[in-house]
Amino acid sequence: MGKRKRLMAESLKEAKKVTAIAKLNDVPTSPRKMRLVADTIRGKEVNHALDLLKFSKREASIRLEKLLRSAIANWEAKNQDQAKELDNGNVYVKTIMVDEGRTLKRIRPCPQGRAGRIRKRSNHVTVILDVKQPVENK
Repeated sequence: MGKRKRLMAESLKEAKKVTAIAKLNDVPTSPRKMRLVADTIRGKEVNHALDLLKFSKREASIRLEKLLRSAIANWEAKNQDQAKELDNGNVYVKTIMVDEGRTLKRIRPCPQGRAGRIRKRSNHVTVILDVKQPVENK
């Protein structure tokens, strides 16, 4: 069993050497709003995803565009020998996750001396890029 775990760990380590990851923590946007933008670029080729984010009217797209550019730079740093893959359109957004971050609780005065609670939500975004594997014809 120990040898099997070691092989699995080594294969994961090799996979992490070629996949690029970028994280953005504590973004002051609600996770629901960020997920709407993230869903538009999930699975898309990176150049197409950048175009979608650039021309989106949503405020969350500005932060996601910057994060995607960071992920592309990380991919280029890890895969210097495969630079042509980016130009060929083979690099795509493999995974994009939007998790809930901390919630700041504030109080707003309401009628009749009551206090209403305001929840200022934040989120954490993780982007993972990968290269499309060529399809083999049989």
